[in-house]
Amino acid sequence: MVYKNSRGANWSLWGAALVVILSLTAAVASFGVWIESEPNDPFYQFDITQSVRGLSGLVLLFSVYTLYQQLKLKRIRGQLAEQIDVAEQSHKRAEEFFKLAVLDPLTGLHNRRFAEERLCAEMAQAQRNGTSLTVLMLDLNDLKNINDNHGHETGDLALKRFAQRLREATRGSDLAARIGGDEFVVVLPECHVRGVLQILERLRPLEIELEAGRISFSYSVGQTDYKIGETPAELLRRADHALYAEKKIRKAASFKPVGLAPIDS
Repeated sequence: MVYKNSRGANWSLWGAALVVILSLTAAVASFGVWIESEPNDPFYQFDITQSVRGLSGLVLLFSVYTLYQQLKLKRIRGQLAEQIDVAEQSHKRAEEFFKLAVLDPLTGLHNRRFAEERLCAEMAQAQRNGTSLTVLMLDLNDLKNINDNHGHETGDLALKRFAQRLREATRGSDLAARIGGDEFVVVLPECHVRGVLQILERLRPLEIELEAGRISFSYSVGQTDYKIGETPAELLRRADHALYAEKKIRKAASFKPVGLAPIDS
Protein backbone atom coordinates (compact mmCIF):
# COMPACT_ATOMS: atom_id res chain seq x y z
CA MET A 1 0.00 0.00 0.00
CA VAL A 2 2.80 2.41 0.89
CA TYR A 3 4.66 1.43 -2.27
CA LYS A 4 1.62 2.23 -4.40
CA ASN A 5 1.31 5.63 -2.73
CA SER A 6 4.99 6.30 -3.45
CA ARG A 7 4.54 5.42 -7.13
CA GLY A 8 1.48 7.64 -7.32
CA ALA A 9 3.39 10.54 -5.79
CA ASN A 10 6.21 10.09 -8.32
CA TRP A 11 3.79 10.16 -11.26
CA SER A 12 2.09 13.24 -9.80
CA LEU A 13 5.44 15.02 -9.48
CA TRP A 14 6.43 14.22 -13.06
CA GLY A 15 3.03 15.33 -14.30
CA ALA A 16 3.32 18.67 -12.51
CA ALA A 17 6.80 19.19 -13.93
CA LEU A 18 5.50 18.50 -17.43
CA VAL A 19 2.67 21.02 -17.00
CA VAL A 20 5.06 23.73 -15.80
CA ILE A 21 7.54 23.07 -18.62
CA LEU A 22 4.79 23.24 -21.24
CA SER A 23 3.44 26.43 -19.64
CA LEU A 24 6.87 28.08 -19.63
CA THR A 25 7.44 27.01 -23.24
CA ALA A 26 4.09 28.42 -24.31
CA ALA A 27 4.76 31.67 -22.46
CA VAL A 28 8.17 32.13 -24.04
CA ALA A 29 6.77 31.35 -27.46
CA SER A 30 3.96 33.87 -26.99
CA PHE A 31 6.51 36.52 -26.00
CA GLY A 32 8.44 35.94 -29.19
CA VAL A 33 5.30 36.18 -31.34
CA TRP A 34 4.08 39.29 -29.51
CA ILE A 35 7.49 41.08 -29.80
CA GLU A 36 7.62 40.40 -33.51
CA SER A 37 4.05 41.63 -34.07
CA GLU A 38 4.20 44.69 -31.75
CA PRO A 39 7.81 45.89 -31.54
CA ASN A 40 6.88 49.59 -30.94
CA ASP A 41 4.11 49.06 -28.39
CA PRO A 42 4.37 51.81 -25.67
CA PHE A 43 3.39 49.28 -23.03
CA TYR A 44 6.14 46.86 -24.11
CA GLN A 45 8.39 47.40 -21.11
CA PHE A 46 5.48 47.17 -18.66
CA ASP A 47 4.14 43.97 -20.19
CA ILE A 48 7.59 42.38 -20.26
CA THR A 49 8.12 43.20 -16.58
CA GLN A 50 4.74 41.77 -15.59
CA SER A 51 5.30 38.68 -17.68
CA VAL A 52 8.70 38.03 -16.16
CA ARG A 53 7.21 38.42 -12.71
CA GLY A 54 4.47 36.01 -13.60
CA LEU A 55 6.94 33.45 -14.92
CA SER A 56 9.11 33.90 -11.84
CA GLY A 57 6.12 33.36 -9.63
CA LEU A 58 5.17 30.23 -11.59
CA VAL A 59 8.70 28.87 -11.24
CA LEU A 60 8.71 29.69 -7.52
CA LEU A 61 5.33 27.99 -7.10
CA PHE A 62 6.58 24.91 -8.91
CA SER A 63 9.75 24.85 -6.80
CA VAL A 64 7.73 24.98 -3.60
CA TYR A 65 5.43 22.25 -4.88
CA THR A 66 8.43 20.13 -5.86
CA LEU A 67 9.96 20.57 -2.41
CA TYR A 68 6.66 19.57 -0.81
CA GLN A 69 6.47 16.44 -2.97
CA GLN A 70 10.05 15.51 -2.11
CA LEU A 71 9.31 15.82 1.61
CA LYS A 72 6.18 13.77 1.11
CA LEU A 73 8.11 11.06 -0.75
CA LYS A 74 10.77 11.04 1.97
CA ARG A 75 8.08 10.51 4.60
CA ILE A 76 6.50 7.72 2.54
CA ARG A 77 9.86 6.02 2.09
CA GLY A 78 10.46 6.29 5.82
CA GLN A 79 7.09 4.66 6.53
CA LEU A 80 7.86 1.93 4.00
CA ALA A 81 11.25 1.29 5.61
CA GLU A 82 9.59 1.05 9.04
CA GLN A 83 7.00 -1.42 7.75
CA ILE A 84 9.72 -3.53 6.13
CA ASP A 85 11.67 -3.51 9.38
CA VAL A 86 8.56 -4.54 11.33
CA ALA A 87 7.90 -7.34 8.83
CA GLU A 88 11.49 -8.59 9.14
CA GLN A 89 11.30 -8.53 12.94
CA SER A 90 8.00 -10.42 12.83
CA HIS A 91 9.54 -13.00 10.49
CA LYS A 92 12.52 -13.46 12.80
CA ARG A 93 10.24 -13.88 15.83
CA ALA A 94 8.15 -16.41 13.92
CA GLU A 95 11.29 -18.39 13.08
CA GLU A 96 12.40 -18.27 16.71
CA PHE A 97 9.00 -19.47 17.92
CA PHE A 98 9.09 -22.27 15.34
CA LYS A 99 12.53 -23.36 16.50
CA LEU A 100 11.42 -23.33 20.14
CA ALA A 101 8.38 -25.42 19.22
CA VAL A 102 10.05 -28.14 17.13
CA LEU A 103 13.80 -28.09 17.80
CA ASP A 104 15.91 -29.30 20.70
CA PRO A 105 17.85 -26.25 21.95
CA LEU A 106 21.03 -28.17 22.80
CA THR A 107 21.58 -30.35 19.74
CA GLY A 108 19.54 -28.56 17.08
CA LEU A 109 17.75 -31.80 16.20
CA HIS A 110 13.96 -32.00 16.19
CA ASN A 111 12.32 -32.60 19.56
CA ARG A 112 10.02 -35.37 20.77
CA ARG A 113 6.82 -33.54 19.89
CA PHE A 114 7.83 -33.04 16.28
CA ALA A 115 9.17 -36.58 16.03
CA GLU A 116 5.85 -38.06 17.18
CA GLU A 117 3.91 -35.95 14.68
CA ARG A 118 6.27 -36.90 11.86
CA LEU A 119 6.13 -40.55 12.87
CA CYS A 120 2.32 -40.51 12.59
CA ALA A 121 2.57 -39.09 9.08
CA GLU A 122 5.20 -41.63 8.01
CA MET A 123 3.18 -44.53 9.45
CA ALA A 124 0.07 -43.40 7.56
CA GLN A 125 2.06 -43.14 4.34
CA ALA A 126 3.69 -46.55 4.86
CA GLN A 127 0.28 -48.14 5.44
CA ARG A 128 -1.24 -46.34 2.44
CA ASN A 129 1.57 -47.21 0.02
CA GLY A 130 2.57 -50.55 1.48
CA THR A 131 6.17 -49.42 2.01
CA SER A 132 8.57 -50.16 4.84
CA LEU A 133 9.24 -47.94 7.83
CA THR A 134 12.11 -48.51 10.26
CA VAL A 135 12.59 -46.85 13.63
CA LEU A 136 15.89 -46.72 15.52
CA MET A 137 16.10 -45.90 19.22
CA LEU A 138 19.59 -44.89 20.35
CA ASP A 139 21.29 -43.69 23.52
CA LEU A 140 24.84 -43.01 24.66
CA ASN A 141 26.50 -45.65 26.80
CA ASP A 142 29.13 -43.60 28.59
CA LEU A 143 27.40 -40.27 29.15
CA LYS A 144 27.14 -40.67 32.94
CA ASN A 145 30.86 -41.42 33.23
CA ILE A 146 31.68 -38.44 31.02
CA ASN A 147 29.55 -36.16 33.20
CA ASP A 148 31.03 -37.52 36.42
CA ASN A 149 34.66 -37.44 35.31
CA HIS A 150 34.76 -34.40 33.02
CA GLY A 151 31.72 -32.29 33.88
CA HIS A 152 28.30 -31.70 32.31
CA GLU A 153 29.69 -29.29 29.72
CA THR A 154 31.73 -32.13 28.29
CA GLY A 155 28.63 -34.33 28.40
CA ASP A 156 26.71 -31.71 26.45
CA LEU A 157 29.54 -31.62 23.95
CA ALA A 158 29.22 -35.38 23.50
CA LEU A 159 25.48 -35.01 22.86
CA LYS A 160 26.11 -32.30 20.28
CA ARG A 161 28.75 -34.41 18.58
CA PHE A 162 26.43 -37.41 18.40
CA ALA A 163 23.61 -35.23 17.01
CA GLN A 164 25.97 -33.89 14.36
CA ARG A 165 26.94 -37.40 13.31
CA LEU A 166 23.27 -38.36 13.10
CA ARG A 167 22.59 -35.44 10.76
CA GLU A 168 25.54 -36.41 8.59
CA ALA A 169 24.66 -40.12 8.52
CA THR A 170 20.94 -39.89 7.68
CA ARG A 171 19.28 -39.08 4.37
CA GLY A 172 17.20 -36.02 3.59
CA SER A 173 14.00 -38.07 3.84
CA ASP A 174 14.93 -39.41 7.30
CA LEU A 175 14.24 -37.79 10.65
CA ALA A 176 16.67 -37.69 13.57
CA ALA A 177 15.35 -36.32 16.87
CA ARG A 178 16.39 -36.06 20.49
CA ILE A 179 13.51 -37.26 22.62
CA GLY A 180 15.07 -36.66 26.04
CA GLY A 181 18.29 -36.97 28.01
CA ASP A 182 20.71 -39.06 25.98
CA GLU A 183 17.95 -40.80 23.98
CA PHE A 184 17.52 -40.28 20.26
CA VAL A 185 15.13 -41.65 17.67
CA VAL A 186 15.64 -41.98 13.92
CA VAL A 187 12.73 -42.52 11.54
CA LEU A 188 13.77 -44.23 8.30
CA PRO A 189 11.11 -44.51 5.60
CA GLU A 190 11.82 -47.12 2.90
CA CYS A 191 15.25 -48.00 4.27
CA HIS A 192 16.32 -51.60 3.88
CA VAL A 193 18.68 -53.57 6.11
CA ARG A 194 21.81 -52.56 4.20
CA GLY A 195 20.84 -48.90 4.40
CA VAL A 196 20.32 -49.14 8.16
CA LEU A 197 23.73 -50.77 8.59
CA GLN A 198 25.36 -48.03 6.53
CA ILE A 199 23.80 -45.34 8.73
CA LEU A 200 25.01 -47.05 11.90
CA GLU A 201 28.50 -47.47 10.48
CA ARG A 202 28.69 -43.76 9.65
CA LEU A 203 28.18 -42.97 13.33
CA ARG A 204 31.45 -44.62 14.31
CA PRO A 205 33.89 -43.74 15.75
CA LEU A 206 32.55 -41.27 18.29
CA GLU A 207 34.93 -38.98 20.12
CA ILE A 208 35.29 -35.43 21.36
CA GLU A 209 38.43 -33.38 21.69
CA LEU A 210 39.38 -31.61 24.91
CA GLU A 211 42.50 -29.77 25.97
CA ALA A 212 43.51 -32.82 27.98
CA GLY A 213 43.03 -35.13 24.99
CA ARG A 214 40.35 -37.10 23.17
CA ILE A 215 37.44 -38.88 24.82
CA SER A 216 35.84 -41.79 23.00
CA PHE A 217 32.29 -42.92 23.65
CA SER A 218 29.81 -45.36 22.15
CA TYR A 219 26.07 -45.84 21.67
CA SER A 220 23.48 -48.58 21.85
CA VAL A 221 20.68 -49.01 19.32
CA GLY A 222 17.35 -50.77 19.16
CA GLN A 223 15.76 -51.38 15.75
CA THR A 224 12.20 -52.25 14.82
CA ASP A 225 9.94 -52.12 11.77
CA TYR A 226 6.42 -50.75 11.59
CA LYS A 227 3.60 -53.28 11.75
CA ILE A 228 0.36 -52.29 10.09
CA GLY A 229 -2.29 -51.41 12.63
CA GLU A 230 -0.08 -50.50 15.57
CA THR A 231 -0.02 -47.04 17.11
CA PRO A 232 3.00 -44.70 17.27
CA ALA A 233 3.27 -45.36 21.01
CA GLU A 234 3.38 -49.11 20.42
CA LEU A 235 6.03 -48.74 17.72
CA LEU A 236 8.23 -46.55 19.94
CA ARG A 237 7.72 -48.93 22.85
CA ARG A 238 8.95 -51.88 20.78
CA ALA A 239 11.98 -49.86 19.63
CA ASP A 240 12.68 -48.94 23.26
CA HIS A 241 12.48 -52.59 24.32
CA ALA A 242 14.88 -53.53 21.52
CA LEU A 243 17.29 -50.85 22.76
CA TYR A 244 17.32 -52.11 26.32
CA ALA A 245 17.66 -55.70 25.15
CA GLU A 246 20.76 -54.67 23.20
CA LYS A 247 22.13 -52.80 26.24
CA LYS A 248 21.54 -55.87 28.40
CA ILE A 249 23.47 -58.05 25.95
CA ARG A 250 26.29 -55.50 25.81
CA LYS A 251 26.45 -55.33 29.61
CA ALA A 252 26.52 -59.10 29.94
CA ALA A 253 29.29 -59.36 27.34
CA SER A 254 31.43 -56.82 29.19
CA PHE A 255 30.95 -58.52 32.60
CA LYS A 256 33.92 -60.69 33.62
CA PRO A 257 33.37 -62.90 36.68
CA VAL A 258 36.20 -63.08 39.16
CA GLY A 259 37.65 -66.63 39.39
CA LEU A 260 38.15 -68.40 42.72
CA ALA A 261 41.68 -68.94 43.94
CA PRO A 262 42.73 -72.61 44.07
CA ILE A 263 42.81 -74.26 47.50
CA ASP A 264 46.14 -75.55 48.57
CA SER A 265 46.03 -79.15 49.59
